[in-house]
Amino acid sequence: MEMRKSLGLDWRQRMILFLRFLLRLCLRFRACNEGVLKEPGPVLLLSNHVSWFDWLLLGVCLEKDWRFVTSSDTARMSWLHRKVMVNRRTFPVENNSPFAVRHMAEYLQKGGRLVLFPEGRLSQTGSLMKLFDGTGFLIYKTHAKVITACLRNAHRLPLSPNRRWKQWFPPVSAHFSPVRQPERRPGESTTAARGRITDWLRDLMVRQQFEVEMEFGPPTLPQAISESARERPDAVVLQDMTLQRTTYARLLLGANLLAAQWRRRIPTGSPRVGVLLPNVSALPATLLSLWAAHKVPAILNYTTGTSILLTCCELAGLRQVVTSRSFLDRFKLDPAPLTAAGIELLYLEDVRQRIGMGRKLAASLASKLCGPGLSGPQSPEDTAVILFTSGSEGVPKGVELSHRNLLANIRQMCAVADLTENDRFFNALPLFHSFGLTVGLLLPLARGAFAFLYPSPLHYRVVPTALYDLNATVFFATNTFLAGYARKAHPYDFRSVRYLFAGAEKLQESTTRTWAGKFGLRILEGYGATECSPCLSVNTPMRPRPGSAGEFLPGIEWKLEKVEGVEPGGRLFVKGPNIMKGYVNPDAHAKFQALGGWYDTGDIADVEDGKYVRILGRMKRFAKISGEMVSLTSVEEALDGAFPQYGLRFTVAVVARPDPDKGERLIAVSNEPRLTLDEVRAAIKAKGLSNLAVPREIQTVKEIPKLGTGKINHRELARLVE
Repeated sequence: MEMRKSLGLDWRQRMILFLRFLLRLCLRFRACNEGVLKEPGPVLLLSNHVSWFDWLLLGVCLEKDWRFVTSSDTARMSWLHRKVMVNRRTFPVENNSPFAVRHMAEYLQKGGRLVLFPEGRLSQTGSLMKLFDGTGFLIYKTHAKVITACLRNAHRLPLSPNRRWKQWFPPVSAHFSPVRQPERRPGESTTAARGRITDWLRDLMVRQQFEVEMEFGPPTLPQAISESARERPDAVVLQDMTLQRTTYARLLLGANLLAAQWRRRIPTGSPRVGVLLPNVSALPATLLSLWAAHKVPAILNYTTGTSILLTCCELAGLRQVVTSRSFLDRFKLDPAPLTAAGIELLYLEDVRQRIGMGRKLAASLASKLCGPGLSGPQSPEDTAVILFTSGSEGVPKGVELSHRNLLANIRQMCAVADLTENDRFFNALPLFHSFGLTVGLLLPLARGAFAFLYPSPLHYRVVPTALYDLNATVFFATNTFLAGYARKAHPYDFRSVRYLFAGAEKLQESTTRTWAGKFGLRILEGYGATECSPCLSVNTPMRPRPGSAGEFLPGIEWKLEKVEGVEPGGRLFVKGPNIMKGYVNPDAHAKFQALGGWYDTGDIADVEDGKYVRILGRMKRFAKISGEMVSLTSVEEALDGAFPQYGLRFTVAVVARPDPDKGERLIAVSNEPRLTLDEVRAAIKAKGLSNLAVPREIQTVKEIPKLGTGKINHRELARLVE
């Protein structure tokens, strides 16, 4: 008793200490940056809301004058609700009363401190839902200081409404931001300030969620995947065209068995190993096994041709390539040029035969006893994978992406989109493509979601049917492929899709209209580059902006460098945790290093409202005509969909060639011999472009050359024109 008196603790404080001890014991609870909670009022503590325990997780960190805003309407539901929600630690308000915000404002203006859940409800997904703009209005009217809180893993608790898998005793933590206040703009209307401050608050909370996950989440891909596997070892996470369903336990077991073979067969002095495989379950197993064997996989693009393939192997210094005999036969790829160049082909069929029954039984027993797990690089800065750029405008470059780069991009996407373990991903983009690899495979593996791997995006009839049979909820493709699916698919094929992403090339208005009209789906356009892991921006259902490539993802800095003749906009440079380690090409790597962490995208862009990216075109795809800069991309967009009389297979592209009089001239290249210059001129005029944007001639080809990702191969197209 004397000790209690000397400590000066009343019964409420002792109860808080006891509850905190229980949370520490059961949930390994900890609070970070707790000192900011001593900030005097007026101050608002704004937190995500993912479980019925949130009030307790925050309450054990707060002094007794903090009060929780609660709903009087909900409190009337029962005696228990009333006891919990109406007491000296709460601030009950009528949800539908116009005076609710006024009562809170009066309390804050007297120096009060309030805890508010700005979503106004429990999140059904564990991700941040929409914020009610009444919070922005409250901050604007009271000039209150703001502290945001991120409750990590609380959505795993049993009393959480989200439908994802839960645990009895997950590790939970509370993370508090520094004290902040929004910018005040003289003369701004209340309505404008209300919306702006609400957007400002959401940006803060999304970025905080991302930064917390980067600091406290698993640091490497093998660890992130192993963590999800230990929670749900029997969850089916992969399936391919063989229809074999692969669980976490089976995937990691196979990866560990393969890793033991790589340690024996691949010399220690060969840190990089090529991977030449299509979209089948063997490819992710191979990636995981190479990480477990402390090797760096370099995924090769088998659609580029033998010469480019050999160039990529030489750039990355590859001496071994993992592949499959059945794959080479099916895709009619000749291995002779690779072997002639001194590259050893490691056939999966041969390697699997070397794994005896004894090793399989021992590995299976270890997995059962210890749970599925995967060893691998311990540093997040270690290279995770080497990918090669498309080479549409030059020789491909080898891009080194670290574990931190890829995990950052995964977490950036998860911070802005409510992608959950219940989602079913359908991936027809090749895994040598950065979008297909990161979003189509690594994100669902790290998140615990199901992913279906389809070998080719060109099967316009089969892909929609397969997606329909699987009830897939997440689908992504390029504009070219989406246009192809729209021609062949039944209007009901995409009924289950809730997220439809488009990337890798400019989304055309005609494609958007077709998908909205035929399937009732909104295409969410994004923007990125292989060097950025790849995503830089994306539209989301929360804050879409049609015609743009969406908002920059959290954690990304950007700047525009002025380009003569381009207004508005400029050359886009970006910086962030998802930007690559560097290139394997020495010259390209030296140029990247000289920029001090900034990456030159080579794209001309305009950034609207400081966040929404609008791509105007590649720097290399601008022509200088009579001293004026003309975007070839804008000309192609003007021609897209302007000639319905030529059918859905009609394609047109634009290239620039030197001109002795005007510097450069434009040439339209089409697969339609009936297209005339008068039609082209009328279409460009209808879009409001100047006469400088009108091509001076039309060339006809049987087929516009394209890359395996569906993008136009401008390098090959220019060669054809020459």
